[in-house]
Amino acid sequence: MRLATMVQVFFVIYCFEAGFVLLIAPWSPPWDRTVMQISIASLQSFLLNPLLRGGVSGFGLIHLVWGTHDLTVLLTRRSRPDAGTGL
Repeated sequence: MRLATMVQVFFVIYCFEAGFVLLIAPWSPPWDRTVMQISIASLQSFLLNPLLRGGVSGFGLIHLVWGTHDLTVLLTRRSRPDAGTGL
């Protein structure tokens, strides 16, 4: 396996992992527990704001779409007979 292909595979794995974490984490109980330990009330309310949570989840969704796109490109490139010949 070429180095460029390995880097692309690792990037796809990163996108899926980060995407799932960013999509789910803002709505989980550990997020609430962690934020409640912050002593600054205005920062607490900012981090518990549904718009911020939605923004973080949206960023996770972008990662998932990006990973899916790169995985599709990787799989279609490997299935073509002239892949890697530079033609």
